[in-house]
Amino acid sequence: MSTNGNTKVYLFLQPSLIHLSVAYIKLLRPKDWAKNLFLFIPLFFSGDLFRQELYPMLLMGFLAFSFVASSIYILNDYRDIEDDKKHPVKSSRPLASGAVSKSAAVIIGILLLIAGFTIAYFIKDKFLFVLAIYFALNLGYSFGLKTIPILDIMIVATGFVLRVKGGAVIASIGISEWLNIMVFLLALFMAIGKRRDDVLLKLSSGTDMRKSVKGYNLEYLNVVLALVCAVIVVAYFMYTMSPEVHERMGTYRLYYTCLFVLGGIMRYLQIIFVQASSGSPTKILYRDRFIQATIVLWVLSFYLIIYSKDLTIFE
Repeated sequence: MSTNGNTKVYLFLQPSLIHLSVAYIKLLRPKDWAKNLFLFIPLFFSGDLFRQELYPMLLMGFLAFSFVASSIYILNDYRDIEDDKKHPVKSSRPLASGAVSKSAAVIIGILLLIAGFTIAYFIKDKFLFVLAIYFALNLGYSFGLKTIPILDIMIVATGFVLRVKGGAVIASIGISEWLNIMVFLLALFMAIGKRRDDVLLKLSSGTDMRKSVKGYNLEYLNVVLALVCAVIVVAYFMYTMSPEVHERMGTYRLYYTCLFVLGGIMRYLQIIFVQASSGSPTKILYRDRFIQATIVLWVLSFYLIIYSKDLTIFE
């Protein structure tokens, strides 16, 4: 009889435990850990993609960045609970919805921060320094800098550059200013797209989803987005034709990949201006087959040009 009673209690508690576990996992935002794959970018662009001895340390660096980033996400969610409750999507976050308590979130955030910096300490001093800069920058972002228009998106973009720098430090690979510029511009482009999405939500709901939105409007963001897109295209064309890059890569054929960069950006602008769809680049990336195809073809063509320089197809 008692066994049956225990079974019933277990079956009753099991869905609750699963729900709670999912809430704690969502608190860490593991889907955003994909941003930390930027640590592997220097490896790809240097032609050292197959140096297997570098991967263990890079994977540790990935974990260190992910843990510290998650601690920042928790801090942001903690400070933005009231604002997130007004957001149609963010209201379902663990803290805003009440699925995770504030005290539990604080403890988890501290443990993640300690784990991240401990891992970084055992990797390399310079990497620890880069990670510390990333944390300090995002700490400032969480405690007020994110409310300052323009500066907020610049900080987000700088975070991606620091990820690339961290990967270069771990692998002891030199990176060119061109790579830093392209990563910064791409991240800036994505941040502007997200702000545009916030403005669209404000127009539809009448509520500011974040404080920095007050410094933006749709017309301004449309102009800035088009401007950054133009700069990205020009900068990428110059990057592929730079003598320094030709010497580093051992080939002059990188300009072939410009076709896919231009096609992807044109498609994005078509979606937001012609189809009047969501301006968030991340959302569009997940659902638009054309943009997905251009990215795959860009990666494939870049890979073939760098790692198969002797193929006659590129003559």
